[in-house]
Amino acid sequence: MIEIEARLDELEQLGLARRTRLVSGPQGPRVVLDGKPVLLLCSNNYLGLADHPAVREAAADAAMRWGVGAGASRLVSGTMTIHRRLEERLAAFERRQAALLFGSGYLANVGVVSALARAGDVVFSDELNHASIVDGCRLSRADVFIYEHGDVEHLEWGLREADGRGALIVTDGVFSMDGDVAPLPELVELAQRYDVRLVVDEAHGTGTLGPGGRGAVAEAGCEDGVDVIVGTLGKALGSYGAYVACDLQMAKYLVNASRALIYSTAPGPPAVAGALAALSLLEEQPRRVEKLQANAALLRSELATAGFEVDADARTPIVPLVFGEAELAVRTCEKALERGVFAQAIRPPTVPLGSSRLRLAVMASHSKSELRDAARALAQAATAAGIRPEELRRQHAAAQELEPLPAGDGRFRDVDDADGRFRDFADAVAAPPRSRPAAVVGGSRDALGAADPSAAPPGDGARRGRARPATLWDDGDGELWVERRKPAAGGARPFDGERDDRPARRDAQRPPAPAIFDAEAPGALVEHAA
Repeated sequence: MIEIEARLDELEQLGLARRTRLVSGPQGPRVVLDGKPVLLLCSNNYLGLADHPAVREAAADAAMRWGVGAGASRLVSGTMTIHRRLEERLAAFERRQAALLFGSGYLANVGVVSALARAGDVVFSDELNHASIVDGCRLSRADVFIYEHGDVEHLEWGLREADGRGALIVTDGVFSMDGDVAPLPELVELAQRYDVRLVVDEAHGTGTLGPGGRGAVAEAGCEDGVDVIVGTLGKALGSYGAYVACDLQMAKYLVNASRALIYSTAPGPPAVAGALAALSLLEEQPRRVEKLQANAALLRSELATAGFEVDADARTPIVPLVFGEAELAVRTCEKALERGVFAQAIRPPTVPLGSSRLRLAVMASHSKSELRDAARALAQAATAAGIRPEELRRQHAAAQELEPLPAGDGRFRDVDDADGRFRDFADAVAAPPRSRPAAVVGGSRDALGAADPSAAPPGDGARRGRARPATLWDDGDGELWVERRKPAAGGARPFDGERDDRPARRDAQRPPAPAIFDAEAPGALVEHAA
């Protein structure tokens, strides 16, 4: 049984405790937060439609005509004419035969993944997929292969190893914490070659990318190769709820097989009507998407001028400022609030350990002056929190300069020691826990396995003929674990959050618990107990 008080104390000590903040009034570029007016820079209201007069009026009218709640699940008496109308509009928007409304994006992902895979199948999931996809994989009872973030070579290795048991590949279209886009053309090609379905979550792509704001799939020209698109009504469309766009046969199947659809009350009519109005605005005013992208580019440019490390080539409205330590990210968030900017700190487990950040989210309704002022305020906040943006940039650059050693060398460079000596892996492990430096070694991950590269873990760089830069870390409790970073190439982000999770601890007096897939390293094929 979980000791609630002890767990809360532990979260406080780790700097990972959370609390809600109170926003007064509607979502917009500026809000009143806990009684103080601030510039809002962490809302997913990308197109600024949540407080648009037409959207608010449509929701109010729907409440008067249809009431506030649907009163029942979709398969009982909860499907109303307003639901069917929005489904037809969404199907046309996504260029699909059908669309199904779900109560939330979380329910949609859980419902789709768990319905399309079963015990004995294999689901292939990107290691940075949203938690709703993670939980859908769990509920499916299928085996899950976690491929390294955006790594199609690793994914193909897993597809081959599955030996025909593959059921589907599932990925975010736009990744919510980093703002990068999945390699969709390559995923389509692999799905077709290995005869598996492809599911793409467009929660952060709808309204932000592609022709008419139709998302990352449309921008990549991959509509015909994606079996199921999951979209949300609660981000760019400014309402609440979600949808699945697919062919008619798939829609009929999900109505009969998706427990998240069958056993949940239908979305309320005001939210549905608001989404209908927002969709009309998006279709009638596609320049909103262009304005959003221009605003995102402006913020990135201003942040770079202020000294922050940003991806200048990115096009999504998500701009991560990675600080590494949770405490530093939280301090910077608070210092930014003092300067009138709300940019929430994001910490583990939402992001990988060591990659705590401010996740900035741009809106089309932000003004240029607001974004310029925000960049300056964030630079001042970071400095006040104890680190200058230029120092963060240097740390990120240093993380990319670890030189991989030959596979099987068994030796690592001590990145923290001034004398630059080399230390054998065995010596590092044997050292007394408290005497090890926090970052023990840097080098090639391949050397962790054995002299024989073929002994490397599934999906390791040695299998693909390339060494993976790695850092061996000491957690301070006598355990060592590995954090990997891809070599910089073509402006790649310095922190991609890719890592090997530390092994789960086991109580010697208890039998080992069955593994759950997201506690495993990428490349592990995890079998779920029935």
